[in-house]
Amino acid sequence: MAQANEIMDELARIQTFIRVVEAGSFSAAARGVSSISSAARQVKSLEDEMGVRLLNRSTRSLSLTEPGRQFYERVCKISNDLMEARMEAQSYKESVKGMLRVSLRVSAGSTVIIPALPNFLEQYPDLCLDVTLSDERTDLIAQSIDVAVWIGAIPDSNLVARRLSPPQRIVCASPAYFERHGKPLVPEDLQQHNCLIYTHRPNHDSWRFSKDGVDEEVKVKGVLRTDNGTALLSAGLAGLGLFVVNEWMVRRLIEEGRLNRVLDDYTVSPNPGDAALSVVYPSSRGMSLKVRAFVDFLLELFSGPDEGRAISRP
Repeated sequence: MAQANEIMDELARIQTFIRVVEAGSFSAAARGVSSISSAARQVKSLEDEMGVRLLNRSTRSLSLTEPGRQFYERVCKISNDLMEARMEAQSYKESVKGMLRVSLRVSAGSTVIIPALPNFLEQYPDLCLDVTLSDERTDLIAQSIDVAVWIGAIPDSNLVARRLSPPQRIVCASPAYFERHGKPLVPEDLQQHNCLIYTHRPNHDSWRFSKDGVDEEVKVKGVLRTDNGTALLSAGLAGLGLFVVNEWMVRRLIEEGRLNRVLDDYTVSPNPGDAALSVVYPSSRGMSLKVRAFVDFLLELFSGPDEGRAISRP
């Protein structure tokens, strides 16, 4: 108990120090919180304890010393982390209700997430979703977006990211197509099949595979070329031909028997730019219960052996 009180006292002194630095004076920092003398004593106590001067004081102004500046930068981050932890804990007493603004990748949103929303919203009848489908990354904070699903690296330190699925691509087609044309057994067999070409990728008419350390590249051709992943999927479901696609995009369709995977003992080599699918949300807002519910829903929806892990940044 005594140790807990010491920690609380330490945090109180640090918070006072932060307020003094940000306000620029003891009097402004103490306004509505404590007396000027109390604020000064707390900062002096920190300095005495550490044995360094944190602030240069004059009759008209305050300025940070070099150790004071380093200390201020570190404790500000700690203070923000504590605030986020408190907000996350408090979110458990909220209700999952109100409006949740969501930005989704077109392919992930239209083929996987939106079809699964009825079950999610049945769980949370007081929740409404405002969904935007776009492959462009928007400023989540500026646009008041609560949650987004993106592909690729997340360099912004103001965002929290959880990986939904790694960039794993597979070859598949509809059962109707295979009934008419048979299944390829090795990549070379693809040259005898109608292959649907996704032109948004580089080297789109060359499909590359690897097995047991051996790489193989196959030139493919077909009657349909498109730069739209959803159109490619629709054509594949209609029985038009074989296509390469992200595994997460067709997982449910394969489970339902609407598509069949082939060449699954080969690895489809990644193209430049292939990247993981992630759910992201602003860290500055903490994690409200409605955001938590939607993130958990996505992690479950895309669940697999490697999915759902936090993404670390350098």
